[in-house]
Amino acid sequence: MRLLDQYILRNFLLPFVYCCLGFIAIWLVFELGSKANDFISGGASLGYVFLFQLQQLPSVAVLILPIALLLALLYCLGRMSQSNEILSMLSAGVSLGRVLLPVFLVGLAATGLSTYLNYAAAPQADARRERAEAELEAGRRLQRLNNTVGYLFPNRTDNRVWFIEKLPSDTSLPLEGIRVEQITPQGITKYYAASATYDEPTRTWLFHDARTLQTNPDGGSARPDGSFDITYPPLLKITGWSETPWRIASAVLQPDKLSVPELHQYLTLNGDFTSAQLAPFRTYQAQRWAEPWQCMVVVLFGSALGVVYQRRSVLAGVSVAMILFALMFFFSSLFLALGKGGRLPTFWAAWTPNLVFGAVGLLLLRQRALNRDTLF
Repeated sequence: MRLLDQYILRNFLLPFVYCCLGFIAIWLVFELGSKANDFISGGASLGYVFLFQLQQLPSVAVLILPIALLLALLYCLGRMSQSNEILSMLSAGVSLGRVLLPVFLVGLAATGLSTYLNYAAAPQADARRERAEAELEAGRRLQRLNNTVGYLFPNRTDNRVWFIEKLPSDTSLPLEGIRVEQITPQGITKYYAASATYDEPTRTWLFHDARTLQTNPDGGSARPDGSFDITYPPLLKITGWSETPWRIASAVLQPDKLSVPELHQYLTLNGDFTSAQLAPFRTYQAQRWAEPWQCMVVVLFGSALGVVYQRRSVLAGVSVAMILFALMFFFSSLFLALGKGGRLPTFWAAWTPNLVFGAVGLLLLRQRALNRDTLF
């Protein structure tokens, strides 16, 4: 690594680390202040509070990385521009792209880190946060959330309808009050059970205290004498059904709390849902990959606006950079909402802000490389 690269990295990484730590500290103070009553009323210990905040760091990191990169860039490059260091580097025959190469590499590293966190850790942290907040409000810090009562799940592919009286938030626990209707050309088979569990290794449903009822296609008696075919097995084992507890519970899951594998699993298992129902999940699946690239987009226009050739242009460059960041954040939220509502195709809803503001950043970099300081 050249001495020039080391010098630029040292000037950039120090304010970048300070910005990250500062934003984390601000978030921590805000979180502790807003949830202090919940922690106290829920009987949370100091260890639990520490663990609660620590678990949120992946989602916080995804949010703060772009703005931390931007502020660190503007500070580092602005200070070097004011002291004519960048101008001296350019006068020595070093191109602007070569001067900014270490910054671009840090931007790519931040994009990779954000992608890793956004793949699973960040959405799972949001889901844990939501559950923990509900538990604290209910004063049951060490207990699970209340069961979902009166849950209906239609399996349109296999012509089965599930009704569950109590669906626990923890899908490893038994489902209570089960009624399943299997519709076939030969008639309707109804399954009733006090509870049901799922054996993952064998993919077998275990219905406890079960009974089955067979009717004809019209819903009437299955026998000529008017009686129904009813059986009372103490433990009914059913294999070959495509449903799993997670799939059954997924119909009420929020797409912004699901990781990339969970979103893929949801879309695969629930492909029979309508396009409107699947649009939010498809949009968030694409957004999980698009959001981290905001780091690189910020580096592009932040580098261009941080490098100035006139001292009076420093404040103008900072102002324009902050305006562009605010617009990028606004349009990212807007296009995400349009994608969730099915108004835009998934790809364009997730990637359009990155493509547009990335192009703006490349244009600004070209202007700076051509020694043009009059674009704004």
